[in-house]
Amino acid sequence: MKNKLFILSLALSMLTVLGCSDDNGYVGMSPTNPVEETPDLITVANVRSYMSDPNATQETVALFYNLKKLSKTQYLVGQQDAFNGFYNNVSGSSDIKKATGNDPALLGSDFMFITDKQNNGQPDNWFYQQELKITSDVKEAYSKGMVNIFCWHLREPYNQDTFYADDITDPLQKANAFKSILPGGENHELYKSKLDKVADVFNHLTDNTGKLIPVIFRPFHEFDGNWFWWGAAYCAPDEYKQVWKFTVEYLRDTKNVHNVLYAFSPDNSYSTASQYLSRYPGDAYVDLLGIDNYGDFGNGSASGVTTANNKLKMISDLAKEKVKIAAMTETGYRVTMSTAPINNFFSNNIYTAMTANSVELAFVMFWANNQDGYYVPPSGQSNTQDFRDFTLKGESVLQNTIPQMYVLPSN
Repeated sequence: MKNKLFILSLALSMLTVLGCSDDNGYVGMSPTNPVEETPDLITVANVRSYMSDPNATQETVALFYNLKKLSKTQYLVGQQDAFNGFYNNVSGSSDIKKATGNDPALLGSDFMFITDKQNNGQPDNWFYQQELKITSDVKEAYSKGMVNIFCWHLREPYNQDTFYADDITDPLQKANAFKSILPGGENHELYKSKLDKVADVFNHLTDNTGKLIPVIFRPFHEFDGNWFWWGAAYCAPDEYKQVWKFTVEYLRDTKNVHNVLYAFSPDNSYSTASQYLSRYPGDAYVDLLGIDNYGDFGNGSASGVTTANNKLKMISDLAKEKVKIAAMTETGYRVTMSTAPINNFFSNNIYTAMTANSVELAFVMFWANNQDGYYVPPSGQSNTQDFRDFTLKGESVLQNTIPQMYVLPSN
């Protein structure tokens, strides 16, 4: 977690289903992760009834359905900012492609710069240029059959300078920041203006035929921690649920955004279903159950892998029960000049946590590389082969082997 936050600081300064059908184009059950075959609850005919937006575009419905089906046997391998975050600033192909010969199957992006107060929409504005770069990356990823996911490191609503709680020097502002964006709050209209910008981006993300590109959106992530101003220390569970519901309703019902799947993704502090659901806004407002987990993998221990697998098993079981998607929405271990890789981190630790005990996850996303460190090794690193071995597992999917995610099967 701390390493991820360090990288973000640098930036500031410059998915109940078992079994699958061969008719749907998915590989058979993994011999290393057998899952008992039972009838599917989700079908092409009823899939919309399990989604947060029953009026979602056909391609978005297909993405939900196909991610859910895929998770029974495989998972997408993704990275945040894969097209623009490079170790040692060696640009060109994504670092994952440098290591494996193929791009990731999932691209992570962020609304952070897009909704920054300094984005004035002018061609010479650095923040607007970042918006254009990010949306171009999303379109490129979609053209390659990849899946897109957005997080949102939203600045606090008073001065709009930071998303870190510790950087808010006024104690009253820190205590009231989240409460102030509630309907009726002093910064509610500002929050709506930020959502207007998000909606505008979503509603203009189109392919070369004019069709809307489906995306996964995971706002207010890692809310169980206290490093962000929307963390557990700064809002009650009911307040968190209220803002989440407003966000979905405003985008979906007021701004007519219908190409989004909504991801609920705390950090790794929850180990039971009751804890995990303590701030859950309800099935009508969530499509994907995620977990961000760096901490359990941090020391490379077998016990940490077991702990991580138990938590992933918990959300996987919840996703089966609720007919939602489950995923590991962020993870990784940052390697730098002074921090050595963990032996077999990818091919054993991450792989075991994601596949043991019949866990069903749609994807895993590693955090962004930058000049000073990497979460995914490009070519030429001491752990590059470990990452290659992970991507060569039968369950792992990169861009070259991703199934058709945006078309519903005909049966």
